Amino acid sequence: MDILKDKTILLGITGGISAYKAPDIASKLRQLGANVDVVMTESAAKIITPRTLQSITNRQVHTDMWQPVENFRAGHISLAESADVIVIAPATANTIAKLACGMADNLLCSTVLATRTPVIMSPAMNDNMLNNPVTQKNISKLKDRGFVIIEPGYGHLLSGKIGQGRLPETAEIIDIIRLVLSRGGDLKGKRFVVTAGGTREAIDPVRFIGNRSSGKMGFAIAQAARDRGAEVTLISTVECYPAAGIRMIAVESAGEMKKAVEEAVVAADALIMAAAVADYQVEQVSGNKIKKADGVLSLKLIKTPDILSEVKGSFIKVGFAAESENLVENAITKLKEKGLHLIAANDITAKDSGFGSDNNRVTIIDRNERAEVLPLMSKREVADRILDRIKEII
Repeated sequence: MDILKDKTILLGITGGISAYKAPDIASKLRQLGANVDVVMTESAAKIITPRTLQSITNRQVHTDMWQPVENFRAGHISLAESADVIVIAPATANTIAKLACGMADNLLCSTVLATRTPVIMSPAMNDNMLNNPVTQKNISKLKDRGFVIIEPGYGHLLSGKIGQGRLPETAEIIDIIRLVLSRGGDLKGKRFVVTAGGTREAIDPVRFIGNRSSGKMGFAIAQAARDRGAEVTLISTVECYPAAGIRMIAVESAGEMKKAVEEAVVAADALIMAAAVADYQVEQVSGNKIKKADGVLSLKLIKTPDILSEVKGSFIKVGFAAESENLVENAITKLKEKGLHLIAANDITAKDSGFGSDNNRVTIIDRNERAEVLPLMSKREVADRILDRIKEII
């Protein structure tokens, strides 16, 4: 289940031109199952209408300190206490300065001052305003008070210049919200190392031996563990935008992955090898591109390192078995040979799951050879089921 489901997000919108992006933030949060309360400054309401946000959130939009309240509770107090997290996007230099000084002359500032919930702030403004020493000092003050500051994006600005000061993309803002909400999760304080993607074993500077792994299962496990409070290192052969709070290590070959895993598992609680590591590599890699010629090209292949078998430690080891026949039997053999605590086996012949798909159908097997057969579900749901089993062992 997404960590945002049924959470109450208070979205504060201030009067920067980037306020036009706020409806998209509210919409995406709603789609992910969150309840969204909106507080707009007077300036923000001149850029986008409260009615727009009200239609998206299906909730009253708050703009006035003096609007009538229900049950005799002041609006800013009620909003401050009901929110799981407050997100101010965009945050103008004016609002940043007010909050740094502890001012409470509008509903948004009053609500922030009255809350004990985490506050995320996404500054967005002209680059000269952003880099002004006063603004930077105000941002530093808020950081020192525990505010989470999202670094502004780089690109085209309203002035026509290219520089830093843009409101980040919605996905990045929501990812930071997830990171903040993950504090105190059921895996808090645990360290996980996750691998993802298929390794590439070089033949020459152009060609390689590889496989069909997309890395999606590993990414899902890494994000699920992060969302549950774990400290996560993701070792991947697939280029991707790293999720907030996840340490990303890029590798290519099985040898590189093994070295990265050996270094990362020191003091780790669990290693989850979701990567599809190639079984063979070329014995002698050509330094130059091999020219096409008539006849047969022969390559001598040797085994790659067996990472799960060779990496030792007191951490929990979880592997994956991609099989085309004798699923459970082959998975149990692999579990025993590699000394695993759990193995997740999936049938690669299934057309509705597996490589490249957003869904998976796996069987989780433990050291007692007990097999838990999961139905077809999203890879994120599979990730949480695997983490549930790891939590039991921990």
